Amino acid sequence: MPRSRMVLLAVAAIGFVLPGADAADRPTFERDVEPILTRLGCNAGACHGKSRGQNGFQLSLLGFDPDFDHSAIASEARGRRVFPAAPERSLLLLKATAQVPHGGGRKLEPGSPFYRTLLGWVAYGMPRTSPDAPKLVRVAVEPAERTLAAGESFALRVSAAYSDGSGRDVTHLAAFQSSDSTLVSAGAEGRVKAGPIPGEATVSARFQGTFANCSVLIPLPGESPSDSDFSPPRRNFVDDHVAAKLRKLGIVPSSPAGDATFHRRAFLDAIGRLPTPDETRGFLADADPLRREKLVDRLLARPEYADHWANKWADLLRPNPYRVGIKAVLNLDAWLRDAFRRNLPYDQFVRTIITARGSNFREGPAVVWRDRREPEEAATIVSQLFLGIRLECAKCHHHPFESWGQEQFYEFAAYFARVGHKGAAVAPPIAAGEETVFLKKSGAVKHPLTGQVLPPKPLFGTAPASDDPDLDPREALAAWITSAENPYFARVIVNRTWAELMGRGIVEPVDDLRATNPPSNGPLLDALAADFVAHGHDLKHLIRTIMNSGAYGLSSEPTARNVADTRNFSRHYRQRPRAEVLLDAVVDITGVPEAFDAAPPGTRAAANWTTRTTSLFLDTFGRPDPNQDPPCERTPDTSVVQALHLMNAPGVNDKIRSDEGRAAKLAASDRPPEKAVEELYLLIYNRPPDDEERAFGVSLFNQPGGRRRAVEDLMWALINSPEFVFED
Repeated sequence: MPRSRMVLLAVAAIGFVLPGADAADRPTFERDVEPILTRLGCNAGACHGKSRGQNGFQLSLLGFDPDFDHSAIASEARGRRVFPAAPERSLLLLKATAQVPHGGGRKLEPGSPFYRTLLGWVAYGMPRTSPDAPKLVRVAVEPAERTLAAGESFALRVSAAYSDGSGRDVTHLAAFQSSDSTLVSAGAEGRVKAGPIPGEATVSARFQGTFANCSVLIPLPGESPSDSDFSPPRRNFVDDHVAAKLRKLGIVPSSPAGDATFHRRAFLDAIGRLPTPDETRGFLADADPLRREKLVDRLLARPEYADHWANKWADLLRPNPYRVGIKAVLNLDAWLRDAFRRNLPYDQFVRTIITARGSNFREGPAVVWRDRREPEEAATIVSQLFLGIRLECAKCHHHPFESWGQEQFYEFAAYFARVGHKGAAVAPPIAAGEETVFLKKSGAVKHPLTGQVLPPKPLFGTAPASDDPDLDPREALAAWITSAENPYFARVIVNRTWAELMGRGIVEPVDDLRATNPPSNGPLLDALAADFVAHGHDLKHLIRTIMNSGAYGLSSEPTARNVADTRNFSRHYRQRPRAEVLLDAVVDITGVPEAFDAAPPGTRAAANWTTRTTSLFLDTFGRPDPNQDPPCERTPDTSVVQALHLMNAPGVNDKIRSDEGRAAKLAASDRPPEKAVEELYLLIYNRPPDDEERAFGVSLFNQPGGRRRAVEDLMWALINSPEFVFED
């Protein structure tokens, strides 16, 4: 019997009028069926899209491999999932409508539009979409921005544009996700509803791996203040963008921080150490209206700057010495510190790392490629650190939250296919030998599914040709990454630096820049990135710009109209200094140095070259675990263990009570109690005590135990307080 006759008989038996009476409009797999499977969650990671599928039925995650999916449905298991002779009896439909047991529950109602499309597709023989069919170009969402009152809602409309100029409404096929469901919820049909809390969230609409966003603002209710109330004191362009966002949300910033607070904050952020009492006294006595700007300039010129900021990058690049060798790690650490001492422009810094060759004993950046030996490993770290693009997911399947696919991942990895190694191999736990990183004459990366050899290709745009056998393909990659036209390169380092100084990034996490994770203030991020590029990728200029802004100088004390704000920088967000900064602060306060293995006496924690050095203090306060895979993760959160360590640890207590320490010397001095108390407050809090604090401190000198016990007890109490442990 002719195929067309079978279809007509099947249609008549079902009693439905199927879509696609005209052959051109009949349902096809890529155009009509795959989006339904994604929309219903059938190919999600929790269902048939997981690595081994569900109950013997596997689909590619979010439909990244249509060939695999079509075969799984139409051919696998002897075609038992579809039954063209009686389409309504297809297991694909019986399971989805829960007419037979289905672990995922009922996904479809018989007779619904999705059901009719799937039914028609089976009835017409499971056709594929023609390779010549128009391709999806972009997805748009309307409206792109909306302001809502608490509890208010609206419906989104999603449209798809195709290569032949046509378009269609795909709202019913799109998947919706809110960046913060506590602020804004996104229903399955695109219904967006504001919650009771003021703020901002982004609703992402996904269709066939392409995204479009709608930004939803929920202003703070109540009487709107005057425009001038929305702005921090304007010091540069940063404040214009912060103020514009606060005005939209109806959030009023906190007042500027006092001079003592700013002074302490600037020292900790710029050079990772506390100011001395004399430095604090001098700054508080300075009447120059530009004293804050001049302070920032002085700090950025100090030698401690290099150690503090190089240490941050060591977290991201420093491998485990038991894996690559102790001398290799020391060499990389020395190169990082030297780069920051010279204020090496950031684009040169990155190019040097990406294209590094030579001995791991002489060329510090080459140690990175001693650790990251495979092209896939190199692609992951380079894309995440220098572009803020997390490609790891695309190594195995299409990225669930971005447009990157497997082919793009391995094309990017192909830039590292010719990186060779000769000499002592990596052999943990003993890997002390010398190895040279060099350019091989050949090397290739293959697609894991097709076996096709993939040429080096950037993730987007164009890069210089890299097919010359005498040229290192990494040179072309480095030129593309650091190009002024690459929108990711400057934005990710600006965002990372902003987070270090302001307590959180404009994008969080700081190295996850994607369409479905938009910045809290896009114009601010773009303006900082453009300014950074215009000034020659100068990191000190970037730090100076942020620290000189009015937003940086705001108080951390919340007000009634910004107490709930945690992402728009209406106040300074408190953060705990790094473990090394805290330990060095304890050393400076007590006057008793810390001893580190394999380091000269008097070495500061910030100058330590490896996290393998034994230190209970540093481990307690969250330094990276050297056994983790870089980029290493610090632990920024506070814990009961940290509080107990400051209170009880012998290492801290011995420093406070040392006969050679500052407390003993201060107690033995002829300073009156009032001056001794003031010295301790300037030393630990970097501010003078108020009248109540001074009176309490003096009262300790009148209690049994004498001057020394009074000084030690007050020092211990101040160190064990939030004002010391947190940057205000």
